[in-house]
Amino acid sequence: MTTPASPPPPSRRWSLNSRATRGVLYQLLALALLGLGLWYLAHNTQANMQARGIQSGFDFLGASAGFDIGETLIRYDPSQSYGKAIWVGVLNTVKVALAGIVFTTLLGVALGVGRFSRNALVRGLCYGYVELFRNVPLLLQLLMWYLVFIELLPASNEAMSLAGLVFLSKGGLSVPWPTAGVGAVIAGLAVGAVAGVLWRRRVQRRFEATGQDGDRLWVPLALLLVCAVLGWVVAGMPREWSVPEQLPFMVDGGLSLTPEFLALLIGLTTYTAAFVAEVVRGGIQSVSRGQDEAASALGLNPRQKMKLVVLPQAMRVIIPPLTNQYLNLTKNSSLAVVVGYPDVVSIANTTINQSGRAVECIAIIMLVYLSTSLTTSLLMNWYNRRMAIKER
Repeated sequence: MTTPASPPPPSRRWSLNSRATRGVLYQLLALALLGLGLWYLAHNTQANMQARGIQSGFDFLGASAGFDIGETLIRYDPSQSYGKAIWVGVLNTVKVALAGIVFTTLLGVALGVGRFSRNALVRGLCYGYVELFRNVPLLLQLLMWYLVFIELLPASNEAMSLAGLVFLSKGGLSVPWPTAGVGAVIAGLAVGAVAGVLWRRRVQRRFEATGQDGDRLWVPLALLLVCAVLGWVVAGMPREWSVPEQLPFMVDGGLSLTPEFLALLIGLTTYTAAFVAEVVRGGIQSVSRGQDEAASALGLNPRQKMKLVVLPQAMRVIIPPLTNQYLNLTKNSSLAVVVGYPDVVSIANTTINQSGRAVECIAIIMLVYLSTSLTTSLLMNWYNRRMAIKER
């Protein structure tokens, strides 16, 4: 017995009476109007700049900058181009943003979890911290931390010392730093981090399948350490270190963190951590109390309940607003000009004063923050999909 053939799919007819057709036409019309508006703005701006004799274009990026930058991640001298100077500012912005995200996450999660502590003193301190730092404008906090470094700390010739290895003064913080093999060790740490993530995933799958938990902390830390040591061995086991030394007028040697960088990093971290703490607290409160009671019935202690039951379920609520706080931290780093830290905004302002290319420099700043924000959003959205609770 033969089965009848399925009828051919109906052909799509484009008609103005069709809602789908009208929707496509409306979208095309909106895009055309948007493009026309952008073209008009660009053409009008170009015409006005030419009428006033203002030069335009990005050719100035190849000209010699002629100004020095006090803090750089790559080699730079004033004879190099504006483009190189702006790139130095971009790297400085990324450096403080990444460091701020890491420290903000650690501090914010600790404060958010601390709000549920059984110790009244811990709860009160966490509550007081959140209410204090989130209600004081960030600009004032940056100025406060900068004044702490330049007014309260001793001068560079009388720096505070810890075991003769770490020095803190008005000139910033100086710590020992290896002079060779750093790249290999960082590569080893990256490999160790990947191995640690794979180990934690393996432990999680076994826990979901059998209920038997494994070590999620010490084994990943051991993998990090082992891989870092292997990277050091591959680099030839270098032992040369640059150790800071107190000289008559300054501290020389080692890795130096300027007071501008430290003030900006501490200000961004303490301010944003207060909001992250509230995000974490809200995520924990979103978990049903029955989950906590069920975990207690299984014999889990408070630390295990928080780590294995509450926080994994709270992450689906925590991650979206946490992404917003990461974006806010990155964009708030533009206040670095207040404390004199040479970020991309500060260097672009100097470039505008010397070259007169205001529109181009502002466009570069917008592109930098747009790129960093979109990258952060993509990574956090990927992590959010990984942490989402999946139906079985």
